[in-house]
Amino acid sequence: MTALATRALVTPARRARRSPASPVRRPAHRILFNVLGVIVFACSVFPVYWMVNLSFTPGNQIISRDPSVVPREPTLRNFVTAWTRPAAPGQTDFPNALRTSLLIVLVVVVAALFVAFLASIALARFRFRGRHAFIVGILVVQMIPGEAMMFTVYNLVDDMRLMNTLMGLALVHIASVIPFTIWTLRGFVAGVPIELEEAAQIDGCSKPQAFWKVTFPLLAPGLVSTGIFAFMQSWNEFTMALLIMKGNNLTLPTWLNSFQSATEATNYGAVMAGSTLICIPVVIFFLIVQGRMTGGLVAGAVKG
Repeated sequence: MTALATRALVTPARRARRSPASPVRRPAHRILFNVLGVIVFACSVFPVYWMVNLSFTPGNQIISRDPSVVPREPTLRNFVTAWTRPAAPGQTDFPNALRTSLLIVLVVVVAALFVAFLASIALARFRFRGRHAFIVGILVVQMIPGEAMMFTVYNLVDDMRLMNTLMGLALVHIASVIPFTIWTLRGFVAGVPIELEEAAQIDGCSKPQAFWKVTFPLLAPGLVSTGIFAFMQSWNEFTMALLIMKGNNLTLPTWLNSFQSATEATNYGAVMAGSTLICIPVVIFFLIVQGRMTGGLVAGAVKG
């Protein structure tokens, strides 16, 4: 009885100490890391906020020496200027530049994922002569900056008579995106055990059926994440687009650069408004793809 009574008295005390209502003391280093995380997040978000803030600020207040965190007289004139007027005489406007960028990005993402998907399967599933040399070659190509090859690429595009064409710039972007997509997708394919396909074949599936019904659903998140990086790399590319495209075929980064003029003052309000407009399609794309990528990861884990 004494032991039972002692246990009955000690148990409520332990429960009281473990109850959620009791205050939890966090270590000092965890609080420090949280504060540092908030500071890094604020430093990352502030340039974006300042860009949006200046896009709603009148031009005479942008160049003033007394900047305001919130626009004192918000206006949409900067967005109207960026949307309707060409950045420079003889250049295209925002809708045409947006159409050009979207067409090029669509072609680049589809073509790069198709070629990289086939190449990654060959590198991860098959053993052939020259396989390791090909992988090393992909890494070497990734290390070479694009600016070092811009004159060679310019001459190649000029020889093929594809200057100032969507196909010419799309081929250049595909060539620059494919090495990274192959390397990334190869890791996803190698991470899926081959035993899953073998088990499906034992259950009666053919080899193509085992791949499309078992392996491909597990690779879908990898395709989505790789497509995101291909999208961003093609969407933000500036150097080759500046060399190849001109006039009415400018992409969005080169269109934004044409706001700068040696004879006229730069309209910084329109530049900030144009930068904000360029970011909107990227944000929409991420909002659409993020949920599908997360859902694909969870579904792949359950199926595996």
